[in-house]
Amino acid sequence: MRRPLKKKRTWRPDLKYGSETLTRFINAVMWDGKKDTARAVVYDALAVIKEGGADPLETFEAALRNVSPLMEVRSRRVGGANYQVPREVPQNRRLSLSFRWLINAARAKKGKPMAEKLAAELLLAAKNEGDAIKKKDDMHRMAESNKAFAHFAW
Repeated sequence: MRRPLKKKRTWRPDLKYGSETLTRFINAVMWDGKKDTARAVVYDALAVIKEGGADPLETFEAALRNVSPLMEVRSRRVGGANYQVPREVPQNRRLSLSFRWLINAARAKKGKPMAEKLAAELLLAAKNEGDAIKKKDDMHRMAESNKAFAHFAW
């Protein structure tokens, strides 16, 4: 018997920019329930982007578009052997992976406040550069090299 489908969660638009995606990103940045701190970090990062002369929300959305993976590999056991089967990434997972990669790439940098690191990573991702883009390219390369096992996807 199939498991019941999850209910789709609705998100309130964030206070400053009116974007549901930005609300989800703030929640992804949040640690230990400190939402005000996460909100301050994200808004400060967008303010740094705005000081650079770019539209912060457009830059944020361009970065997400560039970082979002189209293909990923999923492990599948067939006849005693594990195969890395390339699969298309669903939209919801695509968004959460791009959030995770952007935040982890920003956190990995040292020596600056988080808002500046996040702004730098968003600007790099909007230009198709940076660690988060490298992570996406690695995933696409892995899916491309395992294309021979695509017939195991069912």
